[in-house]
Amino acid sequence: MTDPTADYPAEFTRTQAPTDTADGTAIRTGSFEPSFAAVSPSTRLAQIDVGQRLDDFDLLIELGSGAFARVFLARQRSLQRLVAVKISANRGYEPQTLAQLDHDYIVRVFDQRILRDRDWRLLYMQYLPGGTLLDLVQAIHRAERPPETGQALLDAVDDALEARGEIRPTESSTRAELASLPWPDTVAWLGKRLAEALHYANSRGVLHRDIKLANVLLAPNGTPKLADFNISFGRNVAGASPFEYFGGSLSYMSPEQLVACQPGHTRDMANLDARSDIYSLAVVLWELLTGCKPFDDSAAQAARANGAGPIGDTTALELMLATRAQGVSPAAVSALPENCPPALRRVLLKALSADREQRWDSGAELAEQLQLCLDPHARDLVDPPARSWRLRLRPFVLPIALLAIIIPNLLASMYNIQHNRLLIVSQLSEQAQSRFMLITALVNVVFFPLGSALLLYWCRRVILVPRRLRQGPAPSAEALAQARHDCLVTPDRVVFVVFGLWLLAGLTFPLTMQFVAGGIPGRSAIHFFGSLTICGAIAIAYPFFLLTFYIVRSVYPELVAHGQTNPREADQLGALSRRLSRYLAIAASVPLLGVVAVTLLTPAEIAEVIVPIRVLCIGGITGFVLVYWLSRQIESDIRALERVIRNRVPH
Repeated sequence: MTDPTADYPAEFTRTQAPTDTADGTAIRTGSFEPSFAAVSPSTRLAQIDVGQRLDDFDLLIELGSGAFARVFLARQRSLQRLVAVKISANRGYEPQTLAQLDHDYIVRVFDQRILRDRDWRLLYMQYLPGGTLLDLVQAIHRAERPPETGQALLDAVDDALEARGEIRPTESSTRAELASLPWPDTVAWLGKRLAEALHYANSRGVLHRDIKLANVLLAPNGTPKLADFNISFGRNVAGASPFEYFGGSLSYMSPEQLVACQPGHTRDMANLDARSDIYSLAVVLWELLTGCKPFDDSAAQAARANGAGPIGDTTALELMLATRAQGVSPAAVSALPENCPPALRRVLLKALSADREQRWDSGAELAEQLQLCLDPHARDLVDPPARSWRLRLRPFVLPIALLAIIIPNLLASMYNIQHNRLLIVSQLSEQAQSRFMLITALVNVVFFPLGSALLLYWCRRVILVPRRLRQGPAPSAEALAQARHDCLVTPDRVVFVVFGLWLLAGLTFPLTMQFVAGGIPGRSAIHFFGSLTICGAIAIAYPFFLLTFYIVRSVYPELVAHGQTNPREADQLGALSRRLSRYLAIAASVPLLGVVAVTLLTPAEIAEVIVPIRVLCIGGITGFVLVYWLSRQIESDIRALERVIRNRVPH
């Protein structure tokens, strides 16, 4: 759409920072020369004056200018509306591409007019009077302190409206939301929308390539809109200095784009992708957060000032590349506001990785992560405080899972053994008792290792993928998605295996009694299966809630932090939430089953097992209170994670 030197984006604002001026020179104005076709394009543009009429447009105010284009606020006579008109040389096919971009957070390009006698293109587009993010940062600098809330954004917009003679807008839900957001959340709010715009454009084969503060325009309600997509960025500028040609845009560029913008690197430019735009957007968001860019280019500026011509430029670019290769310095990180959520810091640092393979793959991924930063509950799950137990326990998936499974099953086994010993086994002869204990031990030695092996296989991704995230190399997006899925079904898999083991034990017991004692009396069978039912409920309900609580609160959120989720995951979370009530009913049945068991016992039998029954009932009630509290916590966590996933941008 434009030359990289055109400063239209530059504005839609009254002033332009020196570093954002494309060629560092002022555009002169004057009258048209008689030999119009003979003068250079830049001279022709300089001859345009406010008050002129060009085709269907009355030029009212100059909004921005550069060596290859000028932008005016104009009245379109045929439709009686205000538009922004960008006047440049008639070349390229950018307007046809940009006119197809119809997105809430992209400046809408309406159409173009060609003045063939002057070889000009008049590209007219949506006019936004709310200024740019550059205005906002300049206001922050004037205040000499970081903003506290999003009201600073609204104040900057209102100042821009007032300067242009526009009426301040009435309050709206968007402005009310922004006014109440802490400043880091406001930056995440802006970034999410700009990331969505990048994803939309990239999904249609368009890269921006020139993201900076001056290229983000603001609507009266504070909504950001991307402008000035630099489709013809790869233009051959042989003999031109990158610093003169690209101006302040250089400080926002990714390392690979800094290399590609040098003369003779057009092939490198063709290899740029969405991750380069993501890097530039992260620089913009960092500057909004802190008031300064994440990289100190003072050494590069000094090298260029002290060097002569191309030598100084080359040295300066090499220094800029070296600075970015080192990553964001601890000093720059310390400049982040104290109330900056760890989640937002993580998201921006990943987006600013020197290696583009380590960045977010798409604007959709970045938008989802920024949406996460806007949900206090969800971001606290994904990026817990440094001293949080959820963070400290993340590396111990296997031992914690084993404890969550073994402890309830061990308690159930202790009750089962005691119940059967008092009411069944004690009625056998000594020889039969010894045979029974031997066979039971052999069964446990065979069945439990098999069950453990099956669980380890089913849960291998839940154990290994988070470890790879912490130790490297990072797993693929497919591996992460599969691990997240396994996290949500692991408690059910555990319950399935545990229930299977108890069922095998139930089938083995009658066979064992047939072998050692010639069969099992009817009343003993009632005692056995009653005990087995109670123990099965304990072994199913409590491991499920303990595992689900740990996974949803600690393990699954860590995986959410490293890649875009799938829409199906929100449905899986919802299904897990619905299953909670079923397992809660099973947990509630434990003390009730204990009471029912008492009604089936004779007075003599009650005297034998009164202590285990009391322990069962009291423990069952206590356990139910515990799992009920766990279920409420799990539901709250699931709702927070669902909100993030359901608000994701389609990939």
